[in-house]
Amino acid sequence: MRHSQWPIVGIPCDVYMQGKHPQHGCGEKYINALAHGAGVRPVLLPAVAEGKDLAPLTDICSPDEVLDGLDGLFLTGNVSNVDPRLYGEQSPPGNVLDPQRDATTLPLILRAIERDIPLFAVCRGFQELNVALGGTLYQRVYEVPGMLDHREDSSLPREGQYDYAHEITLVEGGLLRKLAGVEHVMVNSVHGQGIRQLAERLAVEATAPDGLIEAVRLVDDSRFVLGVQFHPEWQYQLDPFYSELFRAFGDAVRARL
Repeated sequence: MRHSQWPIVGIPCDVYMQGKHPQHGCGEKYINALAHGAGVRPVLLPAVAEGKDLAPLTDICSPDEVLDGLDGLFLTGNVSNVDPRLYGEQSPPGNVLDPQRDATTLPLILRAIERDIPLFAVCRGFQELNVALGGTLYQRVYEVPGMLDHREDSSLPREGQYDYAHEITLVEGGLLRKLAGVEHVMVNSVHGQGIRQLAERLAVEATAPDGLIEAVRLVDDSRFVLGVQFHPEWQYQLDPFYSELFRAFGDAVRARL
């Protein structure tokens, strides 16, 4: 536990190729929302698994050693997907994976929960949370009968892709319902995968019109563990609900100081 005006929140990095070189990083929008919306100090955490140019860091960056220096953990979205083999399925051709991130985030999620470290997960992170706790995913929601196509329109400019796409229903008695003060809110939708089987330790917080789970929390309400399928970090300051999510996370982190 740290004592600072600015509590430290770790962001596990994605691994991606830039030209011929593997890079570790995350989108600026997440850093911005954490720093200015949650009021915390974001710190990027490198992936620890072996990579093209990286010998494994697991001996010097164990989950507990990493979490010893953090007050909270934030899991971002990304174009890559959680490896389906982690929940007992095969990966289809063309599926974009990031095994170095998977090997970093899933152990961190479990230890953060065990140590009661506040955790906020978005999009891919939301899916990682479910898989880490034993749940499964739809690999292509848009191919499931009765489900909407939750992907963005790639022909639109970035602002259009992140514009409101559909309403979600907030579960009565849930954390999001308390934060929003209403039953329904509009959210963006920028994902092709989603929760299929919910992990036993998670409770549904919100659903889309087609019934797809849009938000979850840990069943143990005494801990702040929240995941959302949408992207509240996108221009969070313009949407009161998005802003409230980051404020609540920041408050939970500061409560541990």
